[in-house]
Amino acid sequence: MRITKRHIFSILVILIISLGVVSVASAYTGTGFSHDIPTSKYSGLSDSDILNKYNKTDCHVEESAICTKVVDGDTIYLDNGEKIRFVGVNTPERGVDGYDTSKNFVKQLCLNKEVGIDIDDSKHNDRYGRTLAVVIVDGKNVNEMLLKEGLAEIMYMPPSEFNPFDWGTASTHVDTTHSSSSTTSSPSSAESTTSSDSAQYIGNANSGKFHSSGCSAANKMSDSNKVFFSSRDDAINQGYTPCKRCNP
Repeated sequence: MRITKRHIFSILVILIISLGVVSVASAYTGTGFSHDIPTSKYSGLSDSDILNKYNKTDCHVEESAICTKVVDGDTIYLDNGEKIRFVGVNTPERGVDGYDTSKNFVKQLCLNKEVGIDIDDSKHNDRYGRTLAVVIVDGKNVNEMLLKEGLAEIMYMPPSEFNPFDWGTASTHVDTTHSSSSTTSSPSSAESTTSSDSAQYIGNANSGKFHSSGCSAANKMSDSNKVFFSSRDDAINQGYTPCKRCNP
């Protein structure tokens, strides 16, 4: 059969459509965290009503800037050009139950206002180049508020200067009826990581991926980036994604 320009064009169209379908199917969906807190819960509350429920944070303001955009409940943009990823927490992704409520909560407290940030000294940026930090408004830790309000789940990814499990269990006057079950207990170091001798899985703190102990990628990994897990669930619960090479 003679191949004409029309045939080539048709093949290209089919390929483009196929790639689009694959892209949609593999779109990032996060951890799947969701909640059923309605946006109406905060519609009648002022900033002060929310902030007054919390004590001053021990975190220190290292930079201050105006929040110009709220992407979702755990990511904001500042007028100094920085993109801030709230360290230690994870809110629902777009299209997931709870997305609007978590995002609107952060918008109410941060958008077009000056916020402070305490940058994670152990790991300044995530894999997307966003600055990992605690966001501070009126001396209060917004990351902690998201957890206490049940608007976020803990996402602890070592190395990190901050331990979000402390925020999830610290004494507070806030009603925790809707709090995520992931914030109700603080694990010991043995629960969050394990020793290298007994580890079945090894995470890369830099890439956010985890591997089986025999994976070649794990063997090439820098010791300073290694995080050890006793189970696959342990790695996934801490926000790590499986290696596509060894498929742990």
